[in-house]
Amino acid sequence: MSQRASALRRTKTWQVDGTRPCYELRFCLWGLDDTEMEIWQVPSRATPHLKAPVRIAGLRGRNFALIEHRILRRLAQDGIDVGGLTRRARRTFLLDEDLALHLGLLSRVLAPMRNRDNMRACAEGIEAMGREEAAYWLGMAMHRKNPRRVLMALRCLLVEPQ
Repeated sequence: MSQRASALRRTKTWQVDGTRPCYELRFCLWGLDDTEMEIWQVPSRATPHLKAPVRIAGLRGRNFALIEHRILRRLAQDGIDVGGLTRRARRTFLLDEDLALHLGLLSRVLAPMRNRDNMRACAEGIEAMGREEAAYWLGMAMHRKNPRRVLMALRCLLVEPQ
C-alpha cells in the first residue's frame, strides 16, 4: 500500500469507528460523457435508525457533465481520485459529512434544471454556502412534505433576476 493510500485511510478512520454518519460516493461510467454520481448515507453506529443505505441524491448525463470539473476539483481537494473508471464499473468512495452535504444539495438542486446560466449560478451559490446553511437546505429538501417547493425556493434565491 502506498504512503498516500495509508495516509488517506488514517484520515478516514472516524467513519469506521462510528462517531459520525457515514456517506458513500458511488461513481459509474456508462458511456462517453455519461457519468453517474450518487451520494448515499450508509448505516453506522451514529445513525442507528438506518437499517439500509439511503440515497441522498444523484446526478447523471448532461447536468453532471456541466459541473463535472467543479465536482472533480472538490473531490481532489478531499483526496479522492476518480480517474481510471472503466465502462459499467462502479467505484465507491467514503465521504466526509461536509462534502456529502454540499454534493447532495448540489445534485438535488441541479437535477431538474436545463438553463446553463442558472445552473452555473446555483452551483456557485452552493459552493459558497457554509456547512450549516447547506445542512439546513438539504434537510429541508429531504424531509419536507413538498421538497420540490423547497428546492425551487433555493433556486430562486441563488439565481439573479434578469
